[in-house]
Amino acid sequence: MTFRTEFEFTLPQGYVDEEGNLHKDGIMRLATAADEILPMKDPRVQSNPAYLTIILLSRVVTKLGTLPVINPRIIEGLFVSDLAYLQDLYKRTNENGANVIRAVCPKCEHKFEVEVRSQGE
Repeated sequence: MTFRTEFEFTLPQGYVDEEGNLHKDGIMRLATAADEILPMKDPRVQSNPAYLTIILLSRVVTKLGTLPVINPRIIEGLFVSDLAYLQDLYKRTNENGANVIRAVCPKCEHKFEVEVRSQGE
């Protein structure tokens, strides 16, 4: 089994750039300790702790469609459903080390993991 550090995704709605192009497919990498610590020094996070999510996602989303750079402005421009999707993906991949959900069979109580596929996979 190979250790994955990057996870492909497809946003539910997609990011619409200034020219009206839709960007839905992307890649998120696993976060490092620095990804979680360094944003705490950012003045935007210090004045509004909720902004941590924006900074953090802008660090770990490495690709979104054909956009050349992912920055906080791009993450700010996402639809709420896409932001929630990325937050959930971040949580699953960084807590589990994979894009999986732990499940239990309701009949036999067998515990297992199910890999969550991105939309369109």
